[in-house]
Amino acid sequence: MFSGLFGISHLVNARTRSITAENVYGEKGRGGMAEVSEETQPEVAEIGQRGGLNKCARDLGRTWKVRPCITVPRESVIPLMDVDGPGTIQHIWITVDPKSHRDLILRIYWDNETEPSVESPLGDFFCNSWKCRPNIVALPINVNPAGGLNCYFPMPFRKHAKVTIENRAPNDRECFFYTINYALGPVCDTEAYFHAQFRRTNPLPYKDDYVILDGVKGNGHYVGTFMAWQQNSDGWWGEGEFKAFIDGDKDFPTICGTGTEDYFGGAWGFGANYSAPFLGYQDLTIQEQTGHAMGRHGNRHIMYRFHIFDPIRFQQDMKVTMQAIGWRSEGRYLPLQDDIASVAYWYQSEPHVTFPLLGSRDQLEII
Repeated sequence: MFSGLFGISHLVNARTRSITAENVYGEKGRGGMAEVSEETQPEVAEIGQRGGLNKCARDLGRTWKVRPCITVPRESVIPLMDVDGPGTIQHIWITVDPKSHRDLILRIYWDNETEPSVESPLGDFFCNSWKCRPNIVALPINVNPAGGLNCYFPMPFRKHAKVTIENRAPNDRECFFYTINYALGPVCDTEAYFHAQFRRTNPLPYKDDYVILDGVKGNGHYVGTFMAWQQNSDGWWGEGEFKAFIDGDKDFPTICGTGTEDYFGGAWGFGANYSAPFLGYQDLTIQEQTGHAMGRHGNRHIMYRFHIFDPIRFQQDMKVTMQAIGWRSEGRYLPLQDDIASVAYWYQSEPHVTFPLLGSRDQLEII
């Protein structure tokens, strides 16, 4: 499969399909077939969904936007995609109330594995954290007004692809809109499987480095980092170094950065918000509260870096960390105890090592 504009002119032996609430299996010639009826469609019931009936179509009937979205029942897991391969997911679009971003857990399973290769709260996966919806203009993750979550990471699968959404909240989540565009066609032997893992540490223990990713075994390459960071002290909080431990590194990494803002493509304490194709930073507190100062305790930040042109390749194993360093009196470093969360994005051969437990709803909650 081609990516971006490179190879777009080449003919490929593939068939384009699109999964929505109007066509839950992305079948050929079966989009927009929902009936205006309180009874659940057989294919909708078969995949395990319900809800989404748009009564605004009651006069016009079939083909007139009858089932544009779904309801995700409280404390349940439902499939969004469940199809056989080979093929490649090319684009995922979702929109939902941002208040649900941490309660809705996105998981993706490849080739009938029982352990997910992608597991993350929905908002954090799309570089949206803190229960709000900042715009993101990165190449692989794009978030547009007002809360259109887009992912363009290519996700090849050989036997099967399954995408689920879990609602951990005690109430149903209505108006969950989604589209998954994919192509059925051959997958090259050299193509790896997409992975993404969420972590949160709140607060970070004194003098500990924040762990973005650990326990990865196999052959692959690291392609991105998203971080959501709440500072718990005043002043500059980003002196810490990004570190990548590759293929047997122990105490000292192969890759060691020069500062948090440097890793995310900024310099000298950021000083302003920005969103670019591969790098971005936003202080969400100063966006939401006019006149609020930067660098104050309680400020909430988001940052991303996508290693599209500079993937970090590993042959055996990988660990990724970020130090949390601020300043104390007399110009001395201060090990921070901040609220930090992250999503690591990478490709690797399967099977993968089981992810650590995601944590309970209370442990993930943003307060």
